[in-house]
Amino acid sequence: MANTQLSAVNDTAAIGELTLESGKELKDVHIAYQRIGAANAPAIFVCHALTGNHYTLNSEMGEGWWAGLLGNGQYIDLEKYQVITSNVLGGCDGSTGPLSVNPVTGSPYGAEFPLITIRDMVQAQKKLLDVLGLGRLEAVIGGSLGGMQVLEWGLMYPDFMERLIPIAVTPFLSDYAIGFNAAGRTAILSDPLWNNGQYGKENTPRKGLGIARMIGMLTYRSGALFNHRFQRKQTENWETIHEDAAFSVESYLQYQADKLADRFDANSYLTLLKAMDTHDIGRERGGVVAASQSYKAQMLCVGFTGDLLYPSDLMEQFVKDVQAANKRAKYLEVSTMFGHDGFLTEFDKWGNLLKEFMRETIKT
Repeated sequence: MANTQLSAVNDTAAIGELTLESGKELKDVHIAYQRIGAANAPAIFVCHALTGNHYTLNSEMGEGWWAGLLGNGQYIDLEKYQVITSNVLGGCDGSTGPLSVNPVTGSPYGAEFPLITIRDMVQAQKKLLDVLGLGRLEAVIGGSLGGMQVLEWGLMYPDFMERLIPIAVTPFLSDYAIGFNAAGRTAILSDPLWNNGQYGKENTPRKGLGIARMIGMLTYRSGALFNHRFQRKQTENWETIHEDAAFSVESYLQYQADKLADRFDANSYLTLLKAMDTHDIGRERGGVVAASQSYKAQMLCVGFTGDLLYPSDLMEQFVKDVQAANKRAKYLEVSTMFGHDGFLTEFDKWGNLLKEFMRETIKT
C-alpha cells in the first residue's frame, strides 16, 4: 500500500510546442497540474469539466471540486493511487490559454488564441504525462467536458491505460447542447465590454459571461430539482422594477453568474465552448459506431437520469456499441434529481460502484 499524504503538489510543466488539429502551432505551451499521492503508486488521470480546474482535492481557496470522491479511504483511495489532474489547454487556471502571453507577440493572446478541440486537449495532457515520466495509467476519469476527454484518451492512446471511466457524457455533443452553447456564446459577444475579445482586466464582459453561466446552470440540473428547491419563494414583491430579483431562483442564478465572472475568463469560456462543439468520437474515424468499437481498455460509463445535455439513453447505446467489440465495458445509470450535475454530487449513490470497478477485472 502506498504511503500517501493528502497534501497536493500544484505545479506547471513546460511541454514545448503543440501542433493543433487545425494545423496551427502553439509555442512554449505550459500545463498546470495537481499531483496527489506517492510517485510509485498506480496513476489515475482526472479530467475536469467546463469551468473546473486542476484542484480536485484542495486549493488555497479550500476543498477541490471532487474532494467528496477522492482522499484517504475515499471512493478513489489516495492510499492506493496517485491522482493527476491538469487544467485543460485553453483554460484560465495556469495552462496556456487566452490569458497567456503569446511568445511571438509578447502580449496576451486574448481572442487571438486559436480554436482548439478535445483532441488538442488530450494531446497536451499526454505530453504533460511524458514530462512527468508516467508511461502508463491505471485509469482516466472525468465528467462532462472531462468525459469527452476520457473518450478521446481511449481512442488516441488506446494502450496507455487499463480503465476508462467517462461520466455524464455522450459520444458526440448533441444539437440541443450545441444550441445552449450558442446562446451562451451570444450573451458574451453581445456584452458592450466584449471589444472583440481585447478587453482589459478592469473592463471584462462579466455581464455577458454571467448570463452565459445562468443559461448553463439551467441545463446542469433538472427542473424537478429547481422546483423542489425554490418553490416560488419570493425575495421582493412581483411588482418591483425589472432589475430586482423577485424570486429566490433569480437571486440564485445571479449569485452563480457573479461567482463565475469573478474567477473565469470570457475568452477562455468561449474557447472551451467551441471545443465542446467539436466533440464527436466518430469524426474522421468512420462514424460513431466504428469508433466505439475501437476501444481496448475496460470501461465503466456512468449516466444520470434527467441529464438534459447528455441523455443517459445515448450513453447506454454507446456502451452497447462498445460491447460489440469490447466485452469489457459496462453501463451504470444513476437515478438523481441533480441531472447533469450528478457527477459532482451524491457520491454515495455511485462512488462504491466506481470503487468496485477499480478493483475488478472484467473478463471477455
